[in-house]
Amino acid sequence: MISPFHHLPDRALLRTQEEQVPLSSSQLAARRFRDISWELAETTHGLDVSITAQETPLKELVLRWDLDFPQGCRFLGGPWERGYGSQEWRGFAPDRVMAWYFAADNGQEVLCFGVKAQPHALCWWSADPHGFSLHLDLRCGGEGVKLRGRTLPAASVVFRRSGATAFQALQRFFKELCPVPLLPDHPVYGSNNWYYAYGNSSHQDILQDADYLASLTQGLENRPYMVIDDGWQSLHNMEPGYNGGPWRAGNEKFPDMGALAREIANRGARPGIWIRLLWNRDPQIPESWRSKRDREYLDPTVPEVLSYIQEDLRTLRRWGYELIKHDFSTFDIFGRWGFQMGSQITGGGWRFADETVTSAEAVLNFYKAVREAAGNGLILGCNCIGHLGAGLMHLNRTGDDTSGRSWEQTRKMGVNTLSFSLPQHGALFAIDADCVGVTGEIPWELNRQWLQLLAESGTPLFTSIQPGVLTPEQEEEVRAAYAMASQHSSAGAYPLDWQNNMYPESWLLSHRKETFRWYLDR
Repeated sequence: MISPFHHLPDRALLRTQEEQVPLSSSQLAARRFRDISWELAETTHGLDVSITAQETPLKELVLRWDLDFPQGCRFLGGPWERGYGSQEWRGFAPDRVMAWYFAADNGQEVLCFGVKAQPHALCWWSADPHGFSLHLDLRCGGEGVKLRGRTLPAASVVFRRSGATAFQALQRFFKELCPVPLLPDHPVYGSNNWYYAYGNSSHQDILQDADYLASLTQGLENRPYMVIDDGWQSLHNMEPGYNGGPWRAGNEKFPDMGALAREIANRGARPGIWIRLLWNRDPQIPESWRSKRDREYLDPTVPEVLSYIQEDLRTLRRWGYELIKHDFSTFDIFGRWGFQMGSQITGGGWRFADETVTSAEAVLNFYKAVREAAGNGLILGCNCIGHLGAGLMHLNRTGDDTSGRSWEQTRKMGVNTLSFSLPQHGALFAIDADCVGVTGEIPWELNRQWLQLLAESGTPLFTSIQPGVLTPEQEEEVRAAYAMASQHSSAGAYPLDWQNNMYPESWLLSHRKETFRWYLDR
C-alpha cells in the first residue's frame, strides 16, 4: 500500500529570470515573495495553482510532495507532444520527465497524478522513492514571462487512487482531466498515400487513390476520408526540402485544389488535407510577424499571424476539405522535437512577441484560432501538444511516423503508440496511431496484424496502400477492416502485457484474448 498524501505540497522552488528561491511549507503558506504572489487552493480533486508578479519575470515553480513509494512500484508518464516509440512502465528513474501526468502502480493500487487539459503552464512530473514533484514551466519562449500584475491560472492538479487495473484507472483519469473533449460525431477512417508516395504525388494520383479507396469501401454508409498529404503546396518543386506556405494555391501537379476536393467527393470519399501553418516564406509577410527564435517561422502570439493562418484554413474549407490535418506546429514554435525536449521544451535566449503570455498560452491560443477557423470541419493534430489540444482537436496523432518500408519503424512508432495512448481515446480526443503503410516491402503477415489491431481498437484507421500491391485475398482483409472501422465509436481493445512489454503482444479484443507476433521468425 502506498502511504497517504495530502494535497498541499511540502515545499517548493521558485525560479525567476535571475535567481532560485527555495520555499518551505510555511513560506508557501505566506503566499508571497517580494512582488510575486501565488495561490494554492485545495479542491476536491487536488489543487488549483495560480501565480502573479508585478515586475519579476517568472520561469518555473516546482512543487514537491514527500511520499514513500514502495519498492517494486512501476511508473508511467506522458510524452510532451507525441510518442517516439519509447513509452513504457519503469521502476524508479528520478530524472525521467513525465509530461502532464504519471501513474504509479505497486500491484495493489494505482495512484494517478496529472493536470487538467488546457493548463496555462507547461507541466511535467518527476518521481523517486521518497516523493514526487510537479514542475510548472512558466516561461515565455525560453525566458521568464512578464505577467505585469496579471494572475496566471497555471494549472488545476488532480490526484486519484484506484483499485482498478492500471489501464482502467488511466481511462477514468483522463476523462477527469478533460471533462469536455471534442470528438468526431462518426468513426473516422480512410486513406493517406504518404507511406508509399512520400510526397511524389499529383492530382491524378490522388484520384486514383480515391477510386481504389471507394472500391474497398463500397456499400459502407459511413464514407471514408481521402487525405492529401505533404506535396501539394505551391513551393514544393521550387524549394527542395521545403514544405511550408504560402497555402492559397497548389503547384503544377495540383493545379486546382477546389476541383480536386469536388472530384474526391464525387467518388464517394470525404476530402481531407494536410497543412503546415507556421512555416511560411511568403515574401509579403512582415518581419514583425516572424519568430524571434527563428525568422523562418511565424510567431503565434502576433494577432495578425492568427488572422493570417485562419484565412489559410478558411481557404481549405472553402475548397471543400472536410478534415484538416495541421502538422509541425510544436517544432515550428519551439525548435525541438518531443524526444529532444526533456525538462526544457525549448532553448533559452528568446521570447514571443507578446512577452506577457506563457508558452502554454501561446500554443493554446494558436489551437483556439485553428478550431475557430475550421468551422464544422474535423481537426487532426499532428506534432501537436495533446494535453493543450484536448477539447480543441477532434483527432490527435499520438506518435511519430510509421512506415511503408520498415516494419521496425511501424512496430516502434505504431504499436507502442497505440498501446500507451489508448487510454486517452475518447477521453482527450480520438487517437490516431498512424497508418498501415503497404508497399510490398513489409511482409503482409506483419501488416495484417497491425491492420487488425487498429480496426478492432476502435481508433481511427488510416491506410496507405500502393495500388497493385495487394492480392485479391488481401484486399478482402482490408475491406473487412474498413467495414469494422466504419462502425466503431469507442475503444474495444486492452493490452494485457503493456506493463512488461513496450510492444504488447497479448490483447483483449471484444472480450476475447488475441496474441500478436510483432517479430518475424528468425
